[in-house]
Amino acid sequence: MQLPQFEVGQTTIGQLVDLVADQFGDHRALVYHKLGIDLNYRQFRDRCNEVAKGFMALGVQKGEKVAIWANNVPQWVLTQFGTGKMGAVMVTVNTNYRSFELEYLMKQSDATTLLLIGGVRSRDEYLRVLDDVCPELKDSEPGRLVCQKLPMLKNVVFLGDGKLPGMFTWDEMLALGRQIDDDALKARQDSLDPDDVINMQYTSGTTGFPKGVQLSHTNLIGNAKSMAECMRLSSKDTLCIPVPFFHCFGCVIGTLCSVVSAAAMAPVVAFNPVDVLETIQASRCTAVHGVPTMFIAELEEMKNKPYDTASLRTGVMAGSPCPIEVMKQVVSTMGASEMTIVYGQTESSPGITQTRPDDSLELRVTTVGRALPNVEVKIVDPASGEEVPRGQQGELCTRGYHVMKGYYKNPEATAQVIDADGWLHTGDLATMDENGYCKITGRIKDMIIRGGENIYPREIEEFLYTHPDIRDVQVVGVPSRKYGEEVVAFVQLKNGAKLTSEDLRAFCTDRIAFHKIPAYFVFVNEYPTTASGKIQKYKLRQEAVKRLNRQEDAKIATA
Repeated sequence: MQLPQFEVGQTTIGQLVDLVADQFGDHRALVYHKLGIDLNYRQFRDRCNEVAKGFMALGVQKGEKVAIWANNVPQWVLTQFGTGKMGAVMVTVNTNYRSFELEYLMKQSDATTLLLIGGVRSRDEYLRVLDDVCPELKDSEPGRLVCQKLPMLKNVVFLGDGKLPGMFTWDEMLALGRQIDDDALKARQDSLDPDDVINMQYTSGTTGFPKGVQLSHTNLIGNAKSMAECMRLSSKDTLCIPVPFFHCFGCVIGTLCSVVSAAAMAPVVAFNPVDVLETIQASRCTAVHGVPTMFIAELEEMKNKPYDTASLRTGVMAGSPCPIEVMKQVVSTMGASEMTIVYGQTESSPGITQTRPDDSLELRVTTVGRALPNVEVKIVDPASGEEVPRGQQGELCTRGYHVMKGYYKNPEATAQVIDADGWLHTGDLATMDENGYCKITGRIKDMIIRGGENIYPREIEEFLYTHPDIRDVQVVGVPSRKYGEEVVAFVQLKNGAKLTSEDLRAFCTDRIAFHKIPAYFVFVNEYPTTASGKIQKYKLRQEAVKRLNRQEDAKIATA
């Protein structure tokens, strides 16, 4: 098996790109078969260098924040590794974000540069959101933005076609980069430390607003190497990546797992089962990633039309529990006999546990695997913090190279999840068997998982509180066969106020991500409470299940 040779903890992302190009320069690196892009690792390194110089020419310094708001376009990958070379911290922006969320992220992250496409659902949706947040842009010179709401933002780079007021084009940025010589880039890259933060991803929090998870070169490279080893990836592999880059699933388990293995990346710009299957077929992919709903859609498409997926061997299914019938079909119909399951969270870069290729099918659908190499996992009593016996439920905690550096500008929240001994408390309930295999059995934290997306009720509640007619709101999850869970908001109105579900849905549209918009609004006069006045959300959830006739879905969810 041919693998790049490097030391975790002694290598930066920029150095990793260089050594893979030196050792595997002629091997395919990045292929978009529909876009006609097919780069080997030597060409890929050269493109990353051009991007790194472009950022330097814009005046971006080591440690500055560069935000990117786009789906899986080629510029995303080049930005990831280009910033890795010149030391800017790449801030990933969820493609579902709208004005309320974008303004918060850009302001809290101190981002000085934003790269964006026109939009995902329409050609100008992101441009309209940005105009709402930063109306000064259209009257500004590129690179000289003065924005009242986002005082740190100076540069905006448009990744689409055409020239827009106040923005650099991607090609203009690359052209400016030609002013930077190779020695200047080398000096910048050599000044970076593997322990430096190089990536920041926002994860919703129980306190209401997303927190910026700071991840270092070592966090990311080490985690990618561990997961790639569990998939047995090498330079002989090609990985189809249809999961979004803005998640760790895309940019760590996807792109970075490929680079640490000298495997080829074959991204899909936006998920569509036909595009995924055509990519697998055209690029002879040996691995594919996805959440269960993606695999279900692909299997349905394969019933409609034949696709050659015989090249498939492995990949990762994650994001939500894997139904056994889906895993069976992924193995038998798609041919991915070594498909693995990964459990983790953004704060752990993200992988904590993973199944192995030779694990039984039963282990792969009933557990989330065992600890990754060089990762510690323990199950503790949430109340006492003491480790519990094997087989007993408790909170899953993890420690090792993969634990984040902390939440950006939020030491209090960091201290709540990382204890004095370096253990990250995940907030997930789990059991561990005598062989170290873990099962996730529940959640301590009040989180909803809809179609693989983590949703924290508090964040939606905080947003809905901004409506002038709402007195109080409580958000819960309700079981759903299609999405795993859906969002329900129990709303109390102010005296004399009159609102409908349609009114509130319109209030949310284009202001928060569509997957966070409650599927159902229930108007109530009071909430069930404890004797001390604490709202009993579990009773609201029971009420939602009853009102929406989701009893059968609830049985399936707890089976």
